[in-house]
Amino acid sequence: MESLFARLEPLLPRVQKPVQYVGGELNAQVKDWDDAQVRWSLLYPDAYEVGLPNQGVMILYEVINERPDALAERTYAVWPDLAALMREHGIGQFTVDAHRPVAAFDVLGVSFATELGYTNLLEALDLAGIPLHSADRTEAHPIVLAGGHAAFNPEPISAFIDAAVLGDGEQAVLEITDLIKEWKAQGRPGGRTELLLRLARTGGVYVPRFYDVDYLPDGRIHRVVPNRADVPFRVHKRTVMDLDEWPYPKQPLVPLAESVHERMSVEIFRGCTRGCRFCQAGMITRPVRERSITGIGDMVDRGIRATGFEEVGLLSLSSADHSEIGEIAKGLADRYEGTNTSLSLPSTRVDAFNVTLANELSRNGRRSGLTFAPEGGSERLRAVINKMVSKEDLIRTVSTAYANGWRQVKLYFMCGLPTETDADVLEIADMAKDVIRAGREAAGHRDIRCTVSIGGFVPKPHTPFQWAAQASADTIDHRLRLLRAAINGDRSFGRAIGVRYHDGKPGSIEGLLSRGDRRVGGVIEAVWRAGGRFDGWSEHFSYDRWVAACAEVLPAYGVDLDWYTVRERTEHEVLAWDHLDAGLEKEWLWSDWQDALDETEVDDCRWSACYDCGVCPSMGTDIQIGPTGRALLPLTPVAASR
Repeated sequence: MESLFARLEPLLPRVQKPVQYVGGELNAQVKDWDDAQVRWSLLYPDAYEVGLPNQGVMILYEVINERPDALAERTYAVWPDLAALMREHGIGQFTVDAHRPVAAFDVLGVSFATELGYTNLLEALDLAGIPLHSADRTEAHPIVLAGGHAAFNPEPISAFIDAAVLGDGEQAVLEITDLIKEWKAQGRPGGRTELLLRLARTGGVYVPRFYDVDYLPDGRIHRVVPNRADVPFRVHKRTVMDLDEWPYPKQPLVPLAESVHERMSVEIFRGCTRGCRFCQAGMITRPVRERSITGIGDMVDRGIRATGFEEVGLLSLSSADHSEIGEIAKGLADRYEGTNTSLSLPSTRVDAFNVTLANELSRNGRRSGLTFAPEGGSERLRAVINKMVSKEDLIRTVSTAYANGWRQVKLYFMCGLPTETDADVLEIADMAKDVIRAGREAAGHRDIRCTVSIGGFVPKPHTPFQWAAQASADTIDHRLRLLRAAINGDRSFGRAIGVRYHDGKPGSIEGLLSRGDRRVGGVIEAVWRAGGRFDGWSEHFSYDRWVAACAEVLPAYGVDLDWYTVRERTEHEVLAWDHLDAGLEKEWLWSDWQDALDETEVDDCRWSACYDCGVCPSMGTDIQIGPTGRALLPLTPVAASR
């Protein structure tokens, strides 16, 4: 398969950041095309600088390439400047590894971290010369397979993808590779339809064309049912239970261009049972599965040697909740003492923070700022979202941090949460001022900073808030103006408190896409045809373009943008994703939604009684609790580089 690079290279001096298209990163792989029976192109539908550090793509890239009979190459969203030149010169979407045409691969695997990447999928398909609609493809085209958290409701893009996998991909991609290999070896019997049927029959791959959707006169869904007898009524998510058996990535990629995460990352556990009602990631990744302390140590050692990175991120949804996080931090700090290797956690729960842990994490590196996420401004609202952190807890924690030498704290909140009022949001200002006041007292000086970061809340599928009405963009913007005025209006604190936020308009569109159904696909296509690309980037996002597309497409179905966003759902309404099983019982989610409205908090089931969410029984497993008691070996410090 010929490389497109000879035709692409003369165009690169005419675009911004051409280095992102050349490939050749440390630890990248280029395998012989003819030696592989199954060939994957892995698309992260965003810019190289965002996509290259993505752990999911990096893991699947390695897992597939370890097989002698398969290969995987990466491709990323192309910026508009190069896309125009590619169309002008007849160059298709290409991989960065060997610059092979994406259209020539057997599978185009797309990892969606956010719904705002949907228009970039359409752009990549069009550039590749792959028909936008799955119904128009033949067996000469790749199978377009979606995954990632934003694929847990793939209905809005069901016309553009051939299939979707819910959950963990490591084992799934290997089984899909086997299935495609067998089908090709048999002479491709039954063509593309037969291949998709074989995928659907596994029970773990969703193929939208084999399911029909009926609607009620008022626009709600009546039912989603298979249109064939040999495909399952519900498609189940995939879950890797023993993370130590999957120590990937073993050879992390090192970007050529600046990326959003300049570090080597190790995932220390998956899943979360804290029960935050807004958090889709915590709900859909249950149960908790910890990587062992020795497994983590081995991955850190191998990753540092393979990359040369000087910072190691210990990743999970709530890394300080690992049952052996103290031992992990101390063991790694001991091992790399005297070197330039530092450790970091992406964020820390207020009730999981302690100075000993923080000191271990910063022992070999610079003492950066700390990030905490109270999420809700008032005590009442934190009870609604099940974020069991009191204001006193937060003040005590940040005071301890400031007293021990930290100067910068970042607090993350959401605006537009269910039952929220203006008063709830204004309490964020009071909390930030109390943080500065306590910090100045604890540190003994006034050189204290606090950054308040605000994100608009978007209800997500497979969460207790999937029934909730989303706050309108105007409501979000109104409350953010009140908050900014409350913080900046007090000169004694205003300069010490920074405020960062996004307006409510992108969140409104994300809400449309996150809880949309198949009818929203026409909106996505209309936006793309009107020039929509990179909607996750504020400089490229156009709210007016999305509103115009909604007005063009949705009235034919008797619905509109507000119908999908600000409307509250009823208990027995059929939701667009009800036939896709994330392991959670819908009855339990509804019960937790009622608890939210009653402001009832629920403990973490990892350390308390089971609440019958449905995950463990459906998987025949139990939550992994720990600790194992194993030590991080060897404890001999690595010699400092000279």
